[in-house]
Formats: sequence, C-alpha cells, structure tokens
Amino acid sequence: MFGGMAESLRQKTGIDPEYLRSGMLVKPPFDVQAANQWCAQHDFPVEARGDDLFLPNVAQARNPRLLQALRASVESLGGRIVEHCAVNQIISDANHVKHLSTSQGDFKADTYIVTAGAWSKQLLGEQALHTDIKPIRGQMLLFKFDTPPLPHIVLQAGLYLIPRKDGHLLVGSTLEDVGFDKSTTEEVRDSLWQRATNVLPSLKDMPIIQHWAGLRPASPGNIPTIGRHPNLQNLFINSGHFRYGVTMSPASVEVLLNEMDGTPQPFDVSAYHWR
Repeated sequence: MFGGMAESLRQKTGIDPEYLRSGMLVKPPFDVQAANQWCAQHDFPVEARGDDLFLPNVAQARNPRLLQALRASVESLGGRIVEHCAVNQIISDANHVKHLSTSQGDFKADTYIVTAGAWSKQLLGEQALHTDIKPIRGQMLLFKFDTPPLPHIVLQAGLYLIPRKDGHLLVGSTLEDVGFDKSTTEEVRDSLWQRATNVLPSLKDMPIIQHWAGLRPASPGNIPTIGRHPNLQNLFINSGHFRYGVTMSPASVEVLLNEMDGTPQPFDVSAYHWR
C-alpha cells in the first residue's frame, strides 16, 4: 500500500516522500535457514550474494518529507492542526468522551483517536487500562556524500545504513530503555560510527553532520494497539508500533477505519484490540 500512498501524496501536494524500492543487503550474522524459510512462506524474493542475503523488494521513504506531505494533505482537506497543546484530561460521562481539557482550552468532537506514540499511555491517564506502551530511545547519525555511497540499504545485526537519493546516509540505531530522555551520548555516537565504518570504510573520512535521538512506542511483542476503547464508545487508539510505525501506517489506518465504521477486516485483527 505504501507506494500508492506516497505517489498520491506527491501528486496532491507536490512534496515527494521519496518512496524508493532500493532493496536491502543483509550481512551476517543471521540464521540463513530461518531467513530463507520466512521469505519462502511469505513469497518474498531473496537472493544469495556470497555470505549475504539481498532482499530486492525492501523499500524506504524519507520520514520528514512524508510527514510534510501528510500535513499539507490534511490542511488541503480543511483539517486543523493545533500545535504545542497538551491534553490535561480526557473528560468522560458514562461510556463516551465528552471533551478534552487541554492547555489551549476544551476540544469537543464526535470521535477521538489517540496516536501519541510513546506518550499514548500518559495521555490516556486512567483510561489507559492495561495498555502497555513505553518509550525506547534510538540514537542515529547522519552523513552527507556528493552521491549515494551505497546502491541499497545495508543491515547487520541491528545496524542499518540507509542511502538517500541526494547523498545523505542515515545510520542507526540503538535500543535504550531510559524513559522519556531524548538526549544523545558520546558513547553511542562512537559505537555507531565504529560499526558503520566497518561496513562502509569510506565513512572514516566523512564528518557526522547530525546526531539525534527519538523515542519509539514500544509494546509487548511489538504488537500495536488499534481499535475502540473497551469502555468509551467514541475513543479509539492507533499506537504502540515500536520500530514499525511509518512502515505499517497505511495498513494500520485501514484497520482503524474498518473498526470505526464496522467494515469487515481483511484478516484477523484481534491481536490489535485494546488490552
């Protein structure tokens, strides 16, 4: 679904999310038998390249440009985006949300959807029930070449190098259980740099142009929560996707919309129901 969504956004907004089926080279260590078995079961093309595996159908998108395009699309449809507005409390009566109490006054709607990522549990407060979503920090590095230094994504033991069309190279990422701390550390910067240069030696001569951290919404088993609140009929959630939020976004929205309007789901989505 992603390619079609990206192209639709590009045509509608003039902003290119740079969806690109670049392929991904997976370097050892990995379980060759398990990898080939998974690809066979899911009809996913795979090629052996020496000790490496190449997955030609793996694609990428440029996250900031995707979000810019999505924002422009929402605004073109008449949507209103209110920034720097903290939700203080969800005010409910019986089995419905009445309104949101926020730092910019009360907001009232027919339907409410929580998509607050790592902050979803905190935003929900007492309405979170058994929702178990917490932040996991990931630190990343950015380099800039004149032309792309790699023809495809490279993955090795959790480290990935993603070449962009304009020569930028993204290197990530860590998994750090440190709460809502988005700071960066020299230790991680040096570790990512060392591991990345082992994969791509030409990085040794390149300066790091950016080092930052983000917080992923981690959930048990990496399984997101998508659907209606058990006790509040007009409150929904779409959160807890951990490292796969952007990747899963088109399908997650379809699942959520089906839940909202009663359309039969294309597959069993019971694992995503509010816990």
